[in-house]
Amino acid sequence: MVNEKRKGARSTKEIPAVIMKQLNAGEIETANLVEWLAVDQRLLLKNLMNQLDRTGYLNVALNAIDELKKPTVNTINEAIGISLLQQSLAAKDTEFFTLLFKHSADLVRCWATYMVGSNNRLTLEEKLHQIQPFAADTHFGVREIAWMAVRGSISNQIDQSIGILSGWTTHEDANVRRFASESTRPRGVWCEHIESLKKDPKPALIILDPLKSDPSRYVQDSVGNWLNDASKTQPEFVAALCSKWQHQHPTKATLYIIKKAMRTIEK
Repeated sequence: MVNEKRKGARSTKEIPAVIMKQLNAGEIETANLVEWLAVDQRLLLKNLMNQLDRTGYLNVALNAIDELKKPTVNTINEAIGISLLQQSLAAKDTEFFTLLFKHSADLVRCWATYMVGSNNRLTLEEKLHQIQPFAADTHFGVREIAWMAVRGSISNQIDQSIGILSGWTTHEDANVRRFASESTRPRGVWCEHIESLKKDPKPALIILDPLKSDPSRYVQDSVGNWLNDASKTQPEFVAALCSKWQHQHPTKATLYIIKKAMRTIEK
């Protein structure tokens, strides 16, 4: 879905007006982080509700944004997603989620991830099943928001989550394999920590071990960062695991992961 031929601007000021208009209309995807941060989600929401003939959802969603104490791209994403979920469920609008899931605009698909993550009618297994296509999305923003949208559910049911996600480590799509690692990081980025894994990272070995020689650099970075997270509270565990991997699986991929994993310990 990402237009690989179009290069994003290096700053917000450099985004051409025609591109900005298309982004806010939901006609094209953002090409990089600069554009992703520059999209006016309120305007995009207004345009989307008009396009989908769902203008009745608009005011409640806009009010949800206005009520945010600290509006950021991520919190606005979440507020819109939760509001749209609640309203579509109340209206028994079963088609709505699919329209967002298949939308060409990456930020619209981000809203859909929060519709999954905040849906308490779904079991953990159902949430993870529904989030997997977003984990495999071709757009970087959707992939990042996907794991954040279900991070709370994963953290609250960490043992069951690890059991389910361990099956994703052999998926043919590197993005899905990466999700299994990234979504369970003990500290993570822009999210609450998983205290149980900070205290005892061993339960996550059924995710980490199958990925120790993964051919994808995207996955390698995630696994290395996972272990670097863990090293801040359990350095002995990380050092012992890296030593074991280095002796038993000294592949180029494994050695790269070890280097990232040990960077805090070796400071």
